[in-house]
Amino acid sequence: MDYIKYTLLTKRDAVDLISAELDAIGIQGIEIEDGLPISPEETAGMFIDILPDPSGPGAGLSEDEARVHFYLPKEENNEETLVKVREALSELASFADVGAGTITLKDSPADDWLHNWKQFFKPFMVEDILIKPTWEKADERAFSYRTVIEIDPGTAFGTGSHETTRLCIQALRKWIPTFASPRKEQDPRRIRLLDVGTGSGILGIAALKLGASFVFATDLDAGVEPTLLQNLAVNKIPEEDFCFRTGDILEDARVKSAAGDGYDIITANILAPVLIRLQKGLGPFLCAGGLLILSGIIEDKETEVKSALEDNPDFDIIETVRLGEWVSITARKR
Repeated sequence: MDYIKYTLLTKRDAVDLISAELDAIGIQGIEIEDGLPISPEETAGMFIDILPDPSGPGAGLSEDEARVHFYLPKEENNEETLVKVREALSELASFADVGAGTITLKDSPADDWLHNWKQFFKPFMVEDILIKPTWEKADERAFSYRTVIEIDPGTAFGTGSHETTRLCIQALRKWIPTFASPRKEQDPRRIRLLDVGTGSGILGIAALKLGASFVFATDLDAGVEPTLLQNLAVNKIPEEDFCFRTGDILEDARVKSAAGDGYDIITANILAPVLIRLQKGLGPFLCAGGLLILSGIIEDKETEVKSALEDNPDFDIIETVRLGEWVSITARKR
């Protein structure tokens, strides 16, 4: 399949906000280019999805400008999606400097972005967890790690490099051991996790490697399933330990029925408006004392998410963690 490459001219400070909005619209596989020169040392250590401009890094950009490139299928009518992008830009412009906000386009073969970005995804650590791309070998002598997660995100969100995913993995590493206790009368070792918006499956895989015994994962995008299954296979996750369903966990009766209840932990790494909606209905899926780990919250939306949780009789907020401009909130079911 071939794609049309759209380029949005904006400000560097608005890139995270715009990236989050594009993800919410359903646009994935973006590239980010800014006007700051990249040193050889920075390039060698880079694990984020950035592709240099053919005429030189940041060609034609001032130091406060950036280009956000995204791709839409060539054979589809993309006007509706572009309208959503422009509406999101207009909303962001009310409280952030999005710069010119102009969008240009050109045809782009699929290989331009489905493969070239991989040269910048390198092995890295999240605390004592080594995350590496499936296509690279990690020099084990260069890392001291507790466990390894191998990931090929394909077109799904979740290399583990983004702050929101890191926050979730750190939370899982902290909280999963607290459930391995005699308080679980039937089986103190059986820890169950519900992952809403699983993407590449990285959070569910991390949970299983950190001590969970079963993951039920959902995503609105059926297209993530091939990538998810591939990642489960390469990480040697047994089929009976990880169940995936496409659909809305709150609205789709089939997904809700398949999920059941009694989960110890729920993770949702999405965007604040979606999290505010989700938290209203996720309580019944948790056991008493279970944890709701929310991430994907830009710092400007932290107050809104907290207010929603504080108004929810099911939950008490027990922890807030920040990384860069992003926030993760953990709440316990009463």
